Amino acid sequence: MLPLAGRRIVLTRPAGQNEALAARIAALGGEAILYPVMQIRDVDDPEPLARATAELDRYDLAVFISPNAVERALDYILARRAWPEGLTAATVGQGSATALRERGIARVIAPEARFDSEHLLALLPERMDGQRVVIFRGQDGRPLLGDTLRQRGAEVHYVPCYVRERPPGGDEALGGAPVDAFVVTSSEGLRNLFEMLGPAGRRSLREARVVVTHARIAEQARALGLERVSLTSPGDAGILSALTGFWDKVEGGSD
Repeated sequence: MLPLAGRRIVLTRPAGQNEALAARIAALGGEAILYPVMQIRDVDDPEPLARATAELDRYDLAVFISPNAVERALDYILARRAWPEGLTAATVGQGSATALRERGIARVIAPEARFDSEHLLALLPERMDGQRVVIFRGQDGRPLLGDTLRQRGAEVHYVPCYVRERPPGGDEALGGAPVDAFVVTSSEGLRNLFEMLGPAGRRSLREARVVVTHARIAEQARALGLERVSLTSPGDAGILSALTGFWDKVEGGSD
């Protein structure tokens, strides 16, 4: 029997980011339900991005805070100019690092294991006096990275290149049948999920396994009263390992 046979698994990444994982779940016998809990759109005011594009040569480091930042910022930048040969890029995840290299950016700094701002900061110099850093990110975001780089002496410029919004929700998208697992990859996404689901959906959420990809999301899940929380590494391979490993244990008689 395939390891995910009969399992219904809700995927909550933004639209367009779930399909590869959904196909792998289907290949293992499971049913993937696409339930995006964030919508990504362009910023209302592109002027900061236009200004950063024109001034890229003046920066010492360009940080892309997420896959959406890589896609939105580089779509805009590379349509207007070449990436400066001497400009190093940095990002918090290996998926984003790969996307940067595929766009022709050779010099990329990214953590190898834990994918967050804290572990990226550990790879950057303790003193960055006089260095100019541009951070491409969503309309809002955690201030930790920029605040820490300023404390190290850097001049930091935030450039919003996309907006995250909560889509309309409802329980009907879950199809009415029991859900075995929800996969959640951001704290904001978990908050949105909780708000989007009605009473029946929240009951399914409490009864299902909730697979998360960072300790912060796990803490928030437990604060929301979710008890069946599994923490795994980011990326599709880690998520699939958690899902199949969990049900292997269940079938073996333990939870």
